Parts: sequence; C-alpha cells; structure tokens
Amino acid sequence: MAAEAVLSSVLSVVFDRMSSPEVVNWIKGKKLTQKLIERLKTNLYAVQAFLIDAEQKQIKERAVKNWLDSLKDAMYVADDLLDEVFTKAATQKDPGTFLSGFSRFLNLQDRDVANKMEEVIDRIESLVIQKDTLGLREIPKENMSWRITTSLVETSDICGREEDKEVIVKLLLDDNGDDDTGGHSDVSVIPIVGMGGIGKTTLAQIVYQDGKVKENFDFQAWICVSEEFDVFKVTKTIIEAITSSSCSLTDLNLLQHDLKEKLSRKKFFVVLDDVWSESCEDWDKLLKPFRKGVKGSKILITTRSKRVASVVQTVSPYELSLLSEEDCWLVFSKHARLSTGFMENPTLKKVGRDLVKKCDGLPLAAQALGGLLRGNSDIKYWNYLLKSDFWEHSDDKIKVVPALRISYYYLPSYLKECFVYCSLYPKDYEFSKDELILLWMAENFLQPAGKKTPEEVGDEYFDELTARSFFQPHKIRENKFVMHDLVHDLAMIFAGEFHFRAEELENAVEVDIKTRHLSHNAKGNYPISKLLEVCDRVKHTRTFLGLNLNSQIPFNMENAPCILLSKLKYLRALSFYRFPLESLPDSIGELIHLRYLDLSYTDMMTLPDTLCNLYNLQTLKLVGCWKLTALPVSMKDLTNLRYLDISLTRLHEMPEGMSKLTSLQVLSSYVVGKREGNKINELGALANLHQTIFIRKLENVVNSSEALEAKMFDKDGIQSLILNWSTDKLREYS
Repeated sequence: MAAEAVLSSVLSVVFDRMSSPEVVNWIKGKKLTQKLIERLKTNLYAVQAFLIDAEQKQIKERAVKNWLDSLKDAMYVADDLLDEVFTKAATQKDPGTFLSGFSRFLNLQDRDVANKMEEVIDRIESLVIQKDTLGLREIPKENMSWRITTSLVETSDICGREEDKEVIVKLLLDDNGDDDTGGHSDVSVIPIVGMGGIGKTTLAQIVYQDGKVKENFDFQAWICVSEEFDVFKVTKTIIEAITSSSCSLTDLNLLQHDLKEKLSRKKFFVVLDDVWSESCEDWDKLLKPFRKGVKGSKILITTRSKRVASVVQTVSPYELSLLSEEDCWLVFSKHARLSTGFMENPTLKKVGRDLVKKCDGLPLAAQALGGLLRGNSDIKYWNYLLKSDFWEHSDDKIKVVPALRISYYYLPSYLKECFVYCSLYPKDYEFSKDELILLWMAENFLQPAGKKTPEEVGDEYFDELTARSFFQPHKIRENKFVMHDLVHDLAMIFAGEFHFRAEELENAVEVDIKTRHLSHNAKGNYPISKLLEVCDRVKHTRTFLGLNLNSQIPFNMENAPCILLSKLKYLRALSFYRFPLESLPDSIGELIHLRYLDLSYTDMMTLPDTLCNLYNLQTLKLVGCWKLTALPVSMKDLTNLRYLDISLTRLHEMPEGMSKLTSLQVLSSYVVGKREGNKINELGALANLHQTIFIRKLENVVNSSEALEAKMFDKDGIQSLILNWSTDKLREYS
C-alpha cells in the first residue's frame, strides 16, 4: 500500500550509490550500465507523480490496486539488484581492484545482473504507460484533499462524553486559570489529545455548541487545520469568522495586524481542530495576534499527537479515554437504528453486545459497525459477522476503523512502511522500541538527515508513531509497547500481499509470491514442513521473524534451517529467536543482503566462519546463547556492524581485532583476553559506543584496582566489571 515509501527508499539507494566516488569513476565510459541506471531513475521519477492519485483510487478500484502492487514488486526487485551489485563491488578485498572487480561483475561477459536490470526497467516502463489507461493523474502533495470538519453536531447522538464535556466547559469558563507554562496569561490554549476515532472532534463540537460557552465569549471561530498547517490560511479564516465576510488581504503581516486589532477588544473562543504541526516557529507566528485578547480568551485544539500538545499547551492536555462498553452499545444502537422489536429479541441482542465488545471502546468503530448493520435484523448475518475471520484478519468489507484508516492515510510516507511492518506481529504482541528500530534499519526504512544516525532517526519515527497513538506503552511491563487491536487491524489492512504471518493460512499455495516480509508465530500447532512450503513460494522475501517460540517446540526436520536459508536468498532481517538450533549452515554467508540476525536463546554452540562474509550485517543478537563459547575469528571483517549483544553467553574471550568494528554503536559486553589483539585497549578505538558495557575478564588479565568508576561484583565465580565510561575514559584507561 505504501508505494510512495518504497519508491523513496529505492530512489535513496540509487542516489547514494550513484554519488559514491568509486561508482562515479567506474561508470565513466561504461555507457551500458550508465544508461541502465539513468533509465531506472527516469522511470521512477515518472511514476512518482501519479502515486498520490493511485493511493486514493486503489481503495475502490481493484485495477489501480493491482497496478500499485505490481509497481511495488518491481521496485523491490530493482532495489535487490542494486544492493547485490554494490555489495559485491564493495567487498573486493583489495581496494585497488575495486574498479576492475566491479567491471568484471557487470561487463559484457557477465550480463546476468544487467539482463535482470533491463527486465525490471521494462516492467516499470510498461507500468508507466498503463497509467493513462487507469486514468491516473498527477496530484501535487500540497493539493491533497484533507478531512474537513465543522462545528455542527447532532447532540442527541452523543453518548458517554458528559463528564468530558463538563471538564472542558469548566476550563473554558474559568477566567482565572494560571498559565502553568510561563506563557501569556491573557489567552489559554487547551489541548484535547487522543487516538484517531476516539471522539476528539465530537467533544469539541459539543463544547462549541454549549449555551454557557456561547454566552461567555464575544465571538467563536472553528478552523479545521489538518496536517497542512498554513498560518496565513488559519489567520484569514479567523478574521472571516469575526467579520462574517470574506477577507481580501493577501499579505500575512497585514492579516496579523488586522486580526490583532480585532482581538484586542474581544474575548474570543477559537477551536483549531485536527492539528498535526509540531513546529514551534509556526505556532509562535500564529499566536502573536492572539496575545492581546481580553483576559479569559481560549483556544481549544484537538490533536492525536502528545508532542503537538506539549508545544502549544498553557494548561495540561486533556487526554480522552475510550468509551465504556455500555456507552459504546448506545452509540452502536443509535447508528444501527435498532427497533423496539430488536431490543426484545434476546438472541439478537446478545450477538449485538458481543459485536460491540469488538469495538474496544472506540466510538467511531461502533458507529461504523452500526451503520453496516442498519436495517438488517437477520440473526444469521449478525452471527456471520461475529464469527467471521475478518476480526482476526481485518478486511475492507468490514469498515470498523474508518478514522484509523484516515490516520494512516495521512501519515508521512516515511512512517507508513514502518507502521505496516508491525502487521508481522500477532495481536497483543509486546515489542520493544530498540528491537523495532533495528528491524526498520535493516529494511532501509530510516532516512538519516544531516548528522543524525539511523538509530536516532528510528527513535524519532517511533516516538512520532507513539505520539499519534499507533503504539501504546504497556501498562505493566516497562519499556514494552503494544498496538491496540483496531490499530493492528489497520496495519493488516494496509499490509496487503507484501506482509504475511505464516500461521494464518492452512494452504501455502494461498500465499502471494510478492510477499517480502514473513513472520512465524509458532505455538506448537504449525508444522515446520508447512513453513518451508510457504518459503518455497516467497523466495524474494526480505524478512523472516520467528516469534513467540520456546525451547519445548520440536523441530521435526533437522535440516530445516539449511533448507530455509537455501530458499530465502534475499533476506535482510532473519530471526531464529528461541528456535532449538545448535548450529547454522555455512550457507548463512551467502545471504549478502542480510542486515539483522537474531539467534537469541538458541542452543547455538558455534558460529560458522562464513558469518563474517556478511558485509552488510548491522545487528547481531546472541542473547542467552549459553552454549556459545567463542565468536568467529574474523569478526573484525563485519565493518558495518552497529549492534552486538552477547549478554548471557559463556564466551571465553573476544576475537582479535574488535577495534576495527568502528561502526559499533552498542556492545553489550566485552570479554578481555590475554592476547594483544583482544585486550581492553581494543575498546579505545570504538568512538561511537554508548550505553553501559559489561566487561568480563579472565583471571589476572585486568588489574581491578585501575577500574576507576567501575563497580565490582562476582557472578558464577567470574570477577566482572560494570563500566559506564565515556569513550575518552576508555582511551585513557587503555
């Protein structure tokens, strides 16, 4: 679904590769290859202009959806080819042979990759031509239509917001409230925060129409801001609300002076609905004319983002909670227009109650479900809906998440793919922030800007999705997050054919061959043989995640890992978390695209030396591998490794030359050895390390009295050090 996000990723790869000095030097005189790359860029640019129109039309037009899916599939293929070419070129052992090696790889004697590239470019060119048949047109991003709201509301249809209304009305009528943020006290900004579809706009509408509120202010104005935050448009709309006439001013400065003059003698109440902008500069600019209003003037904003609220608030945000089951039932009943006869039918009423439970307190979900069943009192149909698989695998046929669909649709493209990726998790799955960011990084979803690291960008993406209520902190388990069931349904809707959970289907033939991201949530009832059948169909998949496995689940095929790896040659993220594995096949070294490898809590005793052939590997997780006593001797070759977690292992010492892994951001622990190449001074060269390092030492290797700020303790008879040093201090110590 997020074709724009995938296209951005491919373009980013093309431009990064094309701008590297090695490639610039190499393509000079290589007209064949240069023309191929230029053709690819030209066609990607051509199709980009029509993506917005296609994204809008695909919901109702199957042909457009198929066109988008074909385009996305072709872009994945192009990305894989580029990654293969430049990985093999970059891994030439002798830098002096880089260009000749690259040349041999793509010269006329070896046309395999070039032929594949020509094929995929032909596919994309064909799709560009099809856009005319589908009636696709170019829509600039700034001209996208947004959800429009007004202040009008049918108050008789409101359920369960009486207490919320009382709180907000009290805040609006209170002229003596303190400004707890240190801003101007003559205007108060009150944010209402909550997930999409929870009823923020409805609550604002109820308050806006309240008689006491109307009497308290000289004038009111309602502005639907939406994601396109335009200070000029908002200012002009407010002036027109005050004067009840159109405004012809075209200069922001004149507009703001005019508004300031009008507000200086009035006590106003302004609602800014559906606010997304987090720009402090824009907000400061917008609010300048308001700061001279009569004391007690109020601005009420509704937003899905806590971050937006923190930027504009002068009082604590009012976080809107989900409806009670009884209130949700009332919403459902009104929209379904249930008759007296229905209410007297206990069987139908029970089914209706069970359906409402599935709305999980989201009023808009109850509205949509009620509308779906309006005028239909067929008990068989109601039971069909209740027992339908759609509740587990959400589908467009049941529109229970229209507001969340809108929330997704208006996500920035760089967040769409990140969010949809979470459809690989089962419902109620508890995931950690760091875990997900590392996976996003492996899939090339993160777009670093300036000096920010990919991890820092991923942190921002995660926080933004959390602020928009797509992720929720776990109520009990610290540092864990979950997705609301309806949010998970949303992810499933937009995951389409490219994301697949292996336990979902009985028949592997039903799995789409375009699948690129695969998870396996085995709970003892999904044979590994079926999983391998699935893998046989999805040979171009980039992700294989093992989830919710435990050591008691038997592997009924000893060579399953070898077979699996032989089928999935394009993997970028691979998790055998808790698989009962004792070893990996040497073929792991053939997965040249691999960026993420999780072998945590396996029975791994050794790692093959070929693991060190994985030039692109960024993350290696070996947590809880109690039988593992040594890492491969050539670990120093993993120069792109950024995250190495060897917690709870029994490593005897680190391999020599760890100081060459200068990309490392996180190293969970370090086992000091006796040889020159694995002493503690190896850490001094790792300038990007952060977080706490757990240092274990062999007896008499490190003088513990020199540990400075280290805390000593014994564990399993091994003297250990907990260090929380800066890189400078490590260099000093070395």
